[in-house]
Amino acid sequence: MRDLSKYQGIIPAFYACYDENGEISPERVRSLTEFYIKKGVKGVYVNGSSGECIYQSVEDRKIVLENVMAAAEGKLTVIAHVACNNTKDSVELAKHAENLGVDAIAAIPPIYFRLPEYAIAEYWNAMSAAAPNTDFIIYNIPQLAGVSLTMSLFEEMRKNKRVIGVKNSSMPVQDIQMFKDAGGEDYIIFNGPDEQFVSGRVIGAEGGIGGTYGVMPELFLKMDELLRAGKIDKAREVQYAVNRIIYKMCSCHGNMYAVIKEILRINEKIDLGSVRLPLAPLSENDQPIVEEAAQMVREAIAKYC
Repeated sequence: MRDLSKYQGIIPAFYACYDENGEISPERVRSLTEFYIKKGVKGVYVNGSSGECIYQSVEDRKIVLENVMAAAEGKLTVIAHVACNNTKDSVELAKHAENLGVDAIAAIPPIYFRLPEYAIAEYWNAMSAAAPNTDFIIYNIPQLAGVSLTMSLFEEMRKNKRVIGVKNSSMPVQDIQMFKDAGGEDYIIFNGPDEQFVSGRVIGAEGGIGGTYGVMPELFLKMDELLRAGKIDKAREVQYAVNRIIYKMCSCHGNMYAVIKEILRINEKIDLGSVRLPLAPLSENDQPIVEEAAQMVREAIAKYC
């Protein structure tokens, strides 16, 4: 049986960090990494959806990962999402990630063209072969990728000994149970949708990777603590509070990650810049909503943590 303990816990999806000109800021990447170390999370998931990877170049993503690794200094589990919408660039990022010493690489399926399952498996296995000494995590997010991880594709990917699990961001909680039941104790399933963290954990997920963890890590750490103690009712209460915050953040005109970055600026005095176009930045009308969401975060932390 594999030891997957370094993946079990709260792993925030790392946010894109820009300077005033909208370019990657190495200094801000390092500051955000240090912030997560201080908060006591298990690790970080770098260059995924929250990292705005679809709108970044290969070089951008290398700079981000290099600075995360330099600041983490072995204090965090680091999972690098390396998928691009072509195999060549994905393989390049996989090699780069392994050379930096990440704990695992991860990848969504190719998007836009609807590929047969054997082609998706070849795409993922090419990345894994480029990082042969590094764990591989499948990222299932059908609502954005347009492709679902089927049980037959999961079975095919388990032939690759470097595959250790699934970051499951599909909305049905049942999917977590199905992947866990099929993979057994040798595979870790991460809960993806933040709004169902408690539900996903109860049905079998051993850890979580999420886009809102990073703006309120205390609350997700508290839910994790309560679940480990068997206090499901209390964990559910915190989940409801977290979900109300998420709903509030999603009510803005601007993209949710623009909202999150502004909340971090207000609550933690961390400046990560805005978001990269075509993601919508905050509008003037968003500011009162953002201020309210920031206050909700502070009040929930004060109440539950």
